[in-house]
Amino acid sequence: MRIVVTGGTGFIGREVVERLLETGDDEVVVTTRHPDRDPWGGRVRLVQAYAGDHVSLGKAFMGAAVVVHAIQFPNHPVEDPAKGRTYLEVDGRGTTLAAQTAKKLGVRRFVYLSGAGAGQGRPQPWFQAKDMAEAAIVATGMEHVLLRPSWIYGPRDRSMNRFVSFCRHLPVVPVIGNGRTPVYPVYVKDVARCVVESARREDATARKLDLGGPQRMTMDEVIRAIQDVLGRRRPLLHHPVGLMKLLVLPMKVMPEPMLSSSAIDFITQEVELDPRPAMDYFGFPFRPLAEGLREYLP
Repeated sequence: MRIVVTGGTGFIGREVVERLLETGDDEVVVTTRHPDRDPWGGRVRLVQAYAGDHVSLGKAFMGAAVVVHAIQFPNHPVEDPAKGRTYLEVDGRGTTLAAQTAKKLGVRRFVYLSGAGAGQGRPQPWFQAKDMAEAAIVATGMEHVLLRPSWIYGPRDRSMNRFVSFCRHLPVVPVIGNGRTPVYPVYVKDVARCVVESARREDATARKLDLGGPQRMTMDEVIRAIQDVLGRRRPLLHHPVGLMKLLVLPMKVMPEPMLSSSAIDFITQEVELDPRPAMDYFGFPFRPLAEGLREYLP
């Protein structure tokens, strides 16, 4: 069958595409802003498409049985309203339009990479956007799987690997907040496996599943795990959230700022989840953080 992966050249989407190619003979279509860049050597069909553009998305979705929606705006979680890079535009309205376009073109199933904490009616803009997207997908009546991952890490991610770089090169490791924020780090290859199963399994309909690693960890414990894998122990330096918000204000003038005030709220939020139903459904244990890190860190 034909499976379309939106955002298929991104961090998560690329792992999904590679998993599809490794484990089956489906026809894989990838939407991308740069169709001239093909990391798969002609094994997929690349279609130029943009979030929020129903015409280009429609061309990509033509004849598809399944759409995997893995689009995220560049430099996430730092929004840039002037360029349309916001949760509301990309996650909310963009996903709504993609789901409606898929429905019109006869797509049978829509698999959406949502986020941990979605579906709880939280007021923050990223939750509101995810809730808008999920509601729109359900309203189409298509078969759907809503996957809500916690902190995804892997070889091509920026956030976890930023701390890897800190642990390697800095005398102390900066931490925003008190270091006790709970997270469930989940390896990107485990996420990709869940996505591909969601696309192919006949019983994967009308499901909402949290994706998270088997360990509930604090931010400090995550950094200590990185240090243990690297064999480099460094002290942690905690910075108050309010102070960091003041310090990042000058970054607004940068073309690709590392942080913003709202991004700090995003990365220090507390979200609890239960990964056990997903592990039971997909039938494999998600890797602990140290195991995932050892798989790709030299």
